[in-house]
Amino acid sequence: MQIIRFTAFAVLMLLTLTISPASAKDGCPLAALSGHCTTSETAAKNIVEIAAAAGKFKTLLAAAQAAGLAGTLQGDGPFTVFAPTDEAFAKLPKGTVETLLKPENKDKLAAILKYHVVPGNVKLAKALEVGQGKTVLGPSLGINFADGRVKIGTANLVTADIAASNGTIHVIDSVLLPPAPPAEASSPAKARKLVELAIERGVPLFNAGQTEACKSVYEVTAEALVSMPASTLTTNDRDKLTGALDAIKDQTSVREQAWTLRHALDAVRENLDVAAAD
Repeated sequence: MQIIRFTAFAVLMLLTLTISPASAKDGCPLAALSGHCTTSETAAKNIVEIAAAAGKFKTLLAAAQAAGLAGTLQGDGPFTVFAPTDEAFAKLPKGTVETLLKPENKDKLAAILKYHVVPGNVKLAKALEVGQGKTVLGPSLGINFADGRVKIGTANLVTADIAASNGTIHVIDSVLLPPAPPAEASSPAKARKLVELAIERGVPLFNAGQTEACKSVYEVTAEALVSMPASTLTTNDRDKLTGALDAIKDQTSVREQAWTLRHALDAVRENLDVAAAD
């Protein structure tokens, strides 16, 4: 038992070292990002102040302001924020950020940002131990080690454990898209609408060359369908979805992963259409 515990601890230490555990230079949490701060300086600042000082979270801060969440993130907290950089937002399809920043899309923008926040002060070691974090939005984010890197949902962790006066920041390389909202009561008809919505969102992303975003939409939809009550889908359809989710773990091409998930969603939609006709 002692050997097992030591091995787990050693692996965890190696993981945290590989993603610059908030101390890449002179013990400074943001040295890898801004190169001009100290641990004591950042710990005295709140999450918003640290993000502003780093200079690489301008889009995130603008989004938080537009969504009415900037004030909350400067409050007592504590909060754990998985913060996408400006480069991460730039990966989204052209015009997406501008559209989300419009006043009429405030609720949608707020939902996306809340999907990046977990209540409490969660350090990387604890997050990996638990394996997930329940977001302020509601759905949980998977937090694990896969393919040689730490994954936060569908994003890769870049820098961990940046201490703030009101919580912790973990920097990620992609914007996390929340799963499509589940229907009030799960039913085959509601499941079919969920699949249709995923395809409606995914196709333009794929055609625009945003295969990673498309894959993410299909993946979270498949996971949402699998988590529905047993009566919602047939055993065969549930097996197709779980089979696709398992298959993409061994596929190296994002394009191939997107198609694998799409084929499974198409098959499920076809069977749901037949069930609705009956």
